[in-house]
Amino acid sequence: MKIAFLADPLDSFKVWKDSTFAMMLEGQRRLHALYAFEPRDMALSGNEVVAGARRIELTGNQEGNWYRADEKAIWRLADFDVVIVRKDPPFDMNYLYSTYLLDLAEAQGAKILNRPGALRDYNEKMAIARFPRFVVPTLVTGDEALLREFHATHRDVIFKPLDGMGGAGIFRISADGLNLGSVIETLTENGHRAIMAQKFIPEIASGDKRVILIGGKVVPYALARIPQAGETRGNLAAGALGVAQPLSARDREIAETLAPKLAGAGLFLVGLDIIGDWLTEINVTSPTCFREISDQTGFNVAEMFFDALDETI
Repeated sequence: MKIAFLADPLDSFKVWKDSTFAMMLEGQRRLHALYAFEPRDMALSGNEVVAGARRIELTGNQEGNWYRADEKAIWRLADFDVVIVRKDPPFDMNYLYSTYLLDLAEAQGAKILNRPGALRDYNEKMAIARFPRFVVPTLVTGDEALLREFHATHRDVIFKPLDGMGGAGIFRISADGLNLGSVIETLTENGHRAIMAQKFIPEIASGDKRVILIGGKVVPYALARIPQAGETRGNLAAGALGVAQPLSARDREIAETLAPKLAGAGLFLVGLDIIGDWLTEINVTSPTCFREISDQTGFNVAEMFFDALDETI
């Protein structure tokens, strides 16, 4: 197969932990032809969606020059067997415009995973509202009075932006309300942006669990991202310790309920975030943790990904 990855610049990859690299490694092992391009490489030209993509080959070196690349060549996206979208957030206007181009490519016969329409419809914070029985008390608004009322009711609250990643912009406000006003003003830009407030889940001390769904099936291990001392953010980017573990009964209940629904919506690869018994986020843009789970358990997540991909193409 000819497989194209729409991703961030290759030179920015931290290959020792990068899930996109794990996919590429497995793809090369299966003798697929690999290509890479960035959103800025796409264009609508002559009514066709094209991209300046480079064919790449992995060198086996994870310390330095981990890939070799041909010169860019112009390809119709429909000429690839599949385009795998692995662009990190933020989901800003440039990201949105990229999904419009991908929509057009899809109409021209391109296979896009995850589907561009689903990437727009399933905001990684807001999407949990589709599954309310698995969610703690949650409020989405930019209204200061409503946010203060929510805090007064639940006393210990997490506030976070709707477009962040890696734990950026997440604040915990405890019962004393210290800095409540400042946090609300900053995150909402004085009421001009909606944010999310959630009742604090104490089980974060045992980790923010990443559960991976692939093609409507559930990876049998989660990565519990355990916050550093003095932290409430269970994000690897914020220094959390990743510990792979089998799914709990509740993890599996949530994952197996959501997996077919999300796959049916066009979301081939999803990362659920679960704290304690509660769903907190549905990650659809570039879910991670392949390497950590595989390294610690021996379960090859990238192999499962390609087995599912072979059934889809």
